[in-house]
Amino acid sequence: MKIKKIQNPPALWAHSFEKRGLKNGFTLFELLVSISIIGILTALASVAFSGAQKKARDARRVEDMKLIQVAAEQYYSQSAYVYPSTTAPANWIPTGGQAVLNMFPVDPKNDATNGYVYSYTTTGVGTTGYCACSKIENVSNGNSIGACNFTTAGNKNYFCVKNQQ
Repeated sequence: MKIKKIQNPPALWAHSFEKRGLKNGFTLFELLVSISIIGILTALASVAFSGAQKKARDARRVEDMKLIQVAAEQYYSQSAYVYPSTTAPANWIPTGGQAVLNMFPVDPKNDATNGYVYSYTTTGVGTTGYCACSKIENVSNGNSIGACNFTTAGNKNYFCVKNQQ
């Protein structure tokens, strides 16, 4: 069986190329359409990436708050049932013990105005407490409407932890 070799391109292509005097290449319109499609896809990807970054930062904030809570409770059990009074690393060393928190965590955005808040309270003779909060970007992750304000109404744009004792 003999196979025929097609020497000329199909008539539709040949006609359009010969008409313009081109043998190969892309038209300006084809290039503009391709570039606009790439631009739209890039915009959609950047929006999705931005949302993923916010979720990741919020997850880090929640984990940092839980770390502070665990360290404060450990300090409490080793230091005559008193919580640390400030965020300074020297205050997180229990009496005669090993540091329970070497360095107070920093917000992932390193934003001084919306950083982590640690408040120490004295509620009575020898009774202390604390609350640590972080402002979050996704309201659905919050549990507090303000720094250490655990009321049930309102947008919960803070994630806070408080003493368990």
